[in-house]
Amino acid sequence: MTSKTEKLLSLLNGQPVIPVLKIANVADAVPLARALSRGGLRAIEITLRTADALEAIRRVTAEVEEAIVGAGTILDARQFDEAARAGSTFIVSPGITSQLLEAAKDSPVPLLPGAITPGEIMAAREAGLRFLKFFPAEQSGGIASLKAFASPLADVKFCPTGGITAGNAADYLSLPNVICVGGSWVAPDDLIRAGKWNEIEALAREASKLKK
Repeated sequence: MTSKTEKLLSLLNGQPVIPVLKIANVADAVPLARALSRGGLRAIEITLRTADALEAIRRVTAEVEEAIVGAGTILDARQFDEAARAGSTFIVSPGITSQLLEAAKDSPVPLLPGAITPGEIMAAREAGLRFLKFFPAEQSGGIASLKAFASPLADVKFCPTGGITAGNAADYLSLPNVICVGGSWVAPDDLIRAGKWNEIEALAREASKLKK
């Protein structure tokens, strides 16, 4: 197993749920990260789906010492570089491309690329990656697909994301080739907009108790 995979596993292993966050208002980033950390979810993924995402990563990195901040929805080498320079501890992509693999090869920041087919998983494996995002999980066969991969691709582990909820997270986490799951249910948009940090902390605390 490569050192970058080991580094990524050391960051995310032991936390059953990685919150996937869309920050519409940069002022929400720090209190949101603090609420999630208090609830036991220190590792978070801030997606580059909003104009303020990179600034949100910078602020959380600078102001929330306990947080482990990753950048998500990274689509190309330019975004990889921008997210790394903003202070991201890890990088998440919905897919896998040669450009992203090249950017990751020369960076100390580990990449968690998405892969859903045997060919994509094998390409990542050839590049030395043994820990992958399985996205979109529910739409791509979900638990049944991951069970099918467990034997022929036994040395590859996954973080399923996409359609994961409080209701099915435990079923995914019960699989031997699943390290953690990604989900947005721990920080719903309406609670973020309303600044209900205590409620988000409570959701995070419940999620942190899920067993792997």
